[in-house]
Amino acid sequence: MNRSTQIWVGVVVLAALAGAVYKVSKDDATKGTATTTSADLPELKGEGDVDKISITNADKGEVVLEKKGDAWEVTKPIQAPANQTNVKSLLDNMKELKAKEVIVSSPSDDQKKEFQFEKDKAVSLVTYKGGEKKLDLSFGKSGARGQMAMVEGKPSIYAVTGYSSYLYARETKGWRDTEIFKFDDANASQVTIENKNGKHSFTKGESWAGTAKDKPIADFDQEKLKDALRAFKSLNAEDFGDGKSAADTGLDNPEGTVTVALKDGAGKYTLKVGKTSSGTSRYAQKEGDATIFVIPQFSADWVLAETSKFQKSKDGGAEKPAMPSMPSMPMMPPGMGDPHGGMGDPHGH
Repeated sequence: MNRSTQIWVGVVVLAALAGAVYKVSKDDATKGTATTTSADLPELKGEGDVDKISITNADKGEVVLEKKGDAWEVTKPIQAPANQTNVKSLLDNMKELKAKEVIVSSPSDDQKKEFQFEKDKAVSLVTYKGGEKKLDLSFGKSGARGQMAMVEGKPSIYAVTGYSSYLYARETKGWRDTEIFKFDDANASQVTIENKNGKHSFTKGESWAGTAKDKPIADFDQEKLKDALRAFKSLNAEDFGDGKSAADTGLDNPEGTVTVALKDGAGKYTLKVGKTSSGTSRYAQKEGDATIFVIPQFSADWVLAETSKFQKSKDGGAEKPAMPSMPSMPMMPPGMGDPHGGMGDPHGH
């Protein structure tokens, strides 16, 4: 091979190598093997920089949270007080979100689908301050490399750390304030329960006393009444009956009503209990609030109780009867059944 031929062969080989390097580089960028340390998310300062939050949880619809004065409220899909603790947890988590690398710098539609950025799978987070959009993020698939995320206005798919999916993927009821009652049961001075079994009234002096239909309850057990108070002192809703009519819930003609009054006029709490919602839970409504709650059976049962629920158990404290002793078996005479001698010896020895 002469020198001229060698030069041309070298040129061809170099061109081939350059093409291969370009293809590998392009494939790496497409498949996400290239990383960078400059993958930054918009700065997140938490509550001080946010007064409105929109979360669209895949195909479950949009929830909007807004700060009104000192408290957060749910403003979409309904108007209701928000769970302040859950909102604070979300705000705190926003500050922990950090982009660690670029997974795909310019993803195709197929790659966005692969990383689950379709509207019916992704979780969208948009925050505002004074009407100005501060952050617009979408969260897709989670994997070994981290939580996939995209920033509105930027083409790349990032891997981020600090994301807690359960904080963003709550259903609407998870953003609502579920508290119905909150009081110190030790301060209760009077309890009234009315249902189809009549009126039960309980008053606290040195100890609790109870009446049913204006007559003292025989064998009254004040510990049972204390159990009832424990069921109401921190009562929270399991769910809500939004859109239900009074006839649907039975709250137009409640099956039971309980009123708890605190000593020295410190407060009074009244709850109406209606029909069964689902399973054994029931619809309920507290005085002065139009919200329809769903409460657990344990609490509802006290409102619907019979007198016997407040009486001492008939076998309470009684000793259980001793088990009857087994009759002793008669002893067998010596040699009985002995094959080698005595009675029954077939050989007559």
